Amino acid sequence: MGHITKLEVTPGIYWVAIPEADLFIQCGCPEDSVKHLLQRGLIMPVERDGCQFETGPNAILLSDLLLQNGCFSNLAEFPVLQMLYRQGMIIPNHPNNKGTKPLLIGEERQINSQLEYIYRGNYGLISTDEMLAAGADDARAEMLMRMKLRFAFGVFRRSEQLLDSLVVADERVEIRNGVFIQRLGVNVFAIDYQGERAVVDLNLKPMQTYRSSYPLGFQKIQREYFAVIHSGQGDGWDCNRGSMSSIIMYQGDIYLVDAGPNMGYALMALGIGINEIKGIFHTHCHDDHFAGLTTLVRSDHKIKYYSTPLVRASVFKKLAALLDIDEQDFHTYFEVHDLEMGEWNDIDGLEVRPLLSPHPVETTVMFFRTFWDGDYLTYAHLADIISIKVLQGMIADTPQGAGISAEFFTEVKEIYFQEVALKKIDIGAGMIHGLADDFSDDHSGRIILAHTALPLTAKQKEIGSSAPFGTVDVLIPDYASIIRSIANNFLSAYFDKVPAHTLIKLLNNPIAEFNPGTILMRKGEVNKEILLLLTGNVEMINQEAGVYNLLSAGGMIGEYSGLHGLTTNATYRSISYIQALVLPSVSYARFVKENRMYRQIERLHENREFLQHTWLFGESISPTVQGRIAERMELSNYYHGGVPLERIDNALLYLVKSGTLARTVNGETREVLRAGDFFGEECAFFGEERRYEMVVTEPASLYEVPAAIFKEIPVVLWKLLESFQRRKRLHG
Repeated sequence: MGHITKLEVTPGIYWVAIPEADLFIQCGCPEDSVKHLLQRGLIMPVERDGCQFETGPNAILLSDLLLQNGCFSNLAEFPVLQMLYRQGMIIPNHPNNKGTKPLLIGEERQINSQLEYIYRGNYGLISTDEMLAAGADDARAEMLMRMKLRFAFGVFRRSEQLLDSLVVADERVEIRNGVFIQRLGVNVFAIDYQGERAVVDLNLKPMQTYRSSYPLGFQKIQREYFAVIHSGQGDGWDCNRGSMSSIIMYQGDIYLVDAGPNMGYALMALGIGINEIKGIFHTHCHDDHFAGLTTLVRSDHKIKYYSTPLVRASVFKKLAALLDIDEQDFHTYFEVHDLEMGEWNDIDGLEVRPLLSPHPVETTVMFFRTFWDGDYLTYAHLADIISIKVLQGMIADTPQGAGISAEFFTEVKEIYFQEVALKKIDIGAGMIHGLADDFSDDHSGRIILAHTALPLTAKQKEIGSSAPFGTVDVLIPDYASIIRSIANNFLSAYFDKVPAHTLIKLLNNPIAEFNPGTILMRKGEVNKEILLLLTGNVEMINQEAGVYNLLSAGGMIGEYSGLHGLTTNATYRSISYIQALVLPSVSYARFVKENRMYRQIERLHENREFLQHTWLFGESISPTVQGRIAERMELSNYYHGGVPLERIDNALLYLVKSGTLARTVNGETREVLRAGDFFGEECAFFGEERRYEMVVTEPASLYEVPAAIFKEIPVVLWKLLESFQRRKRLHG
């Protein structure tokens, strides 16, 4: 009988069990990894000595690479919480507390990053000085610190006090009880015990992504004037549903309320393109409300980030720890707007009022309203809250004691029980979540129960409603054809020099809806229509050329081939329900010529075509943004046997149009670059010295592009960060 059991749980996650050594290793911990283990029965409920708890891993092997294909590879917060509390490894006198701590295994830098990120996830801001720096006054900072200490049982414990760690370099080292591990290559590890060996490869393949633990059906969402889409009702442990979140539609704009794991998957199922999102309202930094931030940077514009300064500070510190970057780098990817606590903040007509919610980290509940038909219509999003009983038990005996004041207790009750048109509440129970029973006398128009992995009881069903994924509560319907306004906005941005009255010629065309999986244009065929994508997502596929890219709202499909009557060089296929403005190719060509746009489109075609077929620029880049990049691309030629490219301009990014180059260090080839690849990001974007040479091995043509152009394109910057970190780890 073998000593080691190895199981691939899902791409990027493996399970390695050595029962004789009492070692159960979760290898890889991307978002929602706990849910995958639950789905596979690797975490399951048991009872011992009259105590109910869960089984699961007691060690985590971290990825060497923090980012893979745009997503976080290491998010150990919930796996660690599962080990500490749901397994009972830290609970005094628990039958599963054997005196050993959960173990983090991996590269030293990744371990240190995870320890700090988990620490911030547990406590948020950890001193009055940090709160004062975020804008709190002395009284508020003092009150918050006393409340947080009550949640923390009187003391903030560093992650090192809760967890053990083992640094793995290139030498074979012992994990525990005769089990050894050795790194064979980047993200490839050998685990051996008593002559047996299991090899674990945590690398994702190109275009491969971390999977969701639950399926989501495609939804056809109608754009409304003011409405709430229910995008998640579960919690961080619910392996069948996404974590509590909402999406607000207001006057054609899309706003998220929190961004939990699998956010990209949820948006895809809802038919919402990443470029449609205008902003996110953020309640707090726990992973089940935070992990989806990686999705939001995959846009061609900076999505607006709204939170109170205290929440923002805690989120920035956690993200900075996770990515090993400066807190201010957050502004690179988001347009940050602070909300004033307790006040109605006007966001282009949508008013939002954040109010303090007692929680271990800085947290606000959010109220959204707009005036209509003589009254305000309000949606209240109450995540994460606590029960009235727990809240009352937190009242401190003395003004200086850990806990809250009686006045604050009354204030929080009044916040929770405001009557509104629509209210979503956290009913997760326990010490840091709410109870449905508290809202039995709430007379709000409609109450949604969320943030739980359990089915609703009969009593809970009398208090509030459930809201399956994709259901919509319409507060104010659309009477003004918002989708037509969206088309106008996209066309106005693309044809910015064309008078508005002239654009009506294009707008006065049909808007078509397409089901998921529909082939819109097929490679090698002449398209008689050009499609302006208004909602949803479309994939562009050219298997022969190895091209697979994603188009979001604002993308123009078949423009160049339609203008010239040529065959398309890729197949376009809807991923979700989509809506598109259908422009007859002949009419579009006439419009372009009449408005003297033909020469510009023709001149930039080759550059834009190149961009669309690269990994770096092929995802979610609208025609307007593509055009800005294409305008500044300069082509240079380098010849085989020529002088190495020693005079690289640190203010430029270099894109390989054709040919082959070798990236060398001390004469040793570390990487071969071909058409579609790039270099120069370490100097142009990350302020590091270039420690390599680029040598032409086959005659090469390079596009040289000023780095400054990309400063406002988050999806490109995010991919450059991933590539920079990977290359640094691989090649130095």
